[in-house]
Amino acid sequence: MRSVGSGLELHSTLDRICETAADLTDARYAAIGVVAEDREGLSDFVHHGVDAATARRIGRLPDGHKGLLGALIRDPEPVRLADLTTDPRSCGFPRHHPPMRRFLGVPIRVHGDIFGNLYLTEKRGGEPFNDHDLDMVRVLATEAGIAVGNARLYEAARQRERWIDGSVAVTTALLSGGDAEDALQIVAEHARRLSRSAAGVVLLPADEGGLEIVAVASGRPSALLGAVIPPESGIVAELLDGQAVFVDDAADDPRMAIGFTHAYGPTMMLPLQSDGRVLGALVTPRARGEQPFRQTERVLAVQFASQAALALMMAETQRDRERLAVYEDRDRIARDLHDLVIQRLFETGMMLESAQRRSVVPEVQEGVGKAVDELDITIQEIRTAIFALEQGPAQAPSGLRTRVLREINMAAVPLGFRPSHHFVGAVDDLVGDLTGTNLVAALREALSNAFRHAEASRIDVVVDATVTLPDGRPGIRLTVADDGIGIPEGGRRSGLRNLERRAESLGGDSRYGPGIGDDGSGTTVVWQAPY
Repeated sequence: MRSVGSGLELHSTLDRICETAADLTDARYAAIGVVAEDREGLSDFVHHGVDAATARRIGRLPDGHKGLLGALIRDPEPVRLADLTTDPRSCGFPRHHPPMRRFLGVPIRVHGDIFGNLYLTEKRGGEPFNDHDLDMVRVLATEAGIAVGNARLYEAARQRERWIDGSVAVTTALLSGGDAEDALQIVAEHARRLSRSAAGVVLLPADEGGLEIVAVASGRPSALLGAVIPPESGIVAELLDGQAVFVDDAADDPRMAIGFTHAYGPTMMLPLQSDGRVLGALVTPRARGEQPFRQTERVLAVQFASQAALALMMAETQRDRERLAVYEDRDRIARDLHDLVIQRLFETGMMLESAQRRSVVPEVQEGVGKAVDELDITIQEIRTAIFALEQGPAQAPSGLRTRVLREINMAAVPLGFRPSHHFVGAVDDLVGDLTGTNLVAALREALSNAFRHAEASRIDVVVDATVTLPDGRPGIRLTVADDGIGIPEGGRRSGLRNLERRAESLGGDSRYGPGIGDDGSGTTVVWQAPY
């Protein structure tokens, strides 16, 4: 009793029950089949007596859908057999399975409900299991039910605690004022870890309809980032309607024919929904062959998604307020540039022209003339900046070249100067929409990092569509170089990691090195990907 009841971790408790039952009955082999929630088979199978090498040769564990184990699920009563191979309910053993004849099976109940069955086979000495063995195992099964109940309560409490901690971390990250992409990545990573899934994926509504994958947390580089699930998919309709979708095997479910589910099994697809508004979706797929999500996990995941959606809405409202303040500031700056700066430059130019006419010294006339020309150029540049300041997001042109120019013009306001730019090759004709969207996002990230951290006075942007990538494919390369203070030791690398993830998702790469300042000061960021 002490051995079975010690400890609160469920799987180790099941191991101790198997070992204790084998010792009490002098059996070679013991196992516990945990009945699935739908009572259609086994969700777990813990065994004792079969070594790891033999278990690997046998392969897949019993699922309880047929044979004697399946019969015990449908009729959970004690069973004692002198030769299980002759029982009509038996369906034989797989290859490499050790021979078994003597059999004793007893149900384990937790709070009156069937949790699973305890199986014992092959009593040492070849004798069949007797009445004493059955009585002892019945008593053990009763104590095991209490121990399993305590372990399940403890595991459920720990699981709820983990999900609550994860929700707090996500809310804190979303409301901390950091990058929106960082926050979405945190949602994906926490969802993956908490649900014990192979990946965590966040999707947001795409401009052209459907859902776009905007964040992926996975153990290896993923090509999913930026992919769009079309609106014709039934899954998209259900998610945007606020319905959670649970799938036992994504590879076989016809609703999941969306291009990247062939490698996954049990999957949760949860709407990011708050106050009746669906902001997107959260997907947590497990690898094929892994256990389906239990009811408790589904409930906790739905609650986590709702909390993340609420935090996303609050963060969006916070960013809207900040964006409105920026637009108001831009309008004020544009008015000041137009009403004050340009007028003063005009007046200064007229004064210089008047002085030029009155001067009789050729060198002075030439110098003043150059100054007037420079003032004209400056006025044109200021007018271009005013146009960029007054241009709203909805007015953004669709070509990649003009989208890059818009990002540069918008960055000029917080930087206090306009980064220089240079295009190489047919940028608009060669680069596809997916690569172009990621390149613009990478440029925005690089310029944002330069503004917030670099303290630069000069930034050069080069977009080259004539490069050849290391694997021989044609591609596009973005280079953003500054003369700032560089990247400090121990500083944050989240922005650089974002750039790497975007490039790797497309089959490219990202790196950084010395800048364009004196003695190589500053930072140069290179981001490249195939068309």
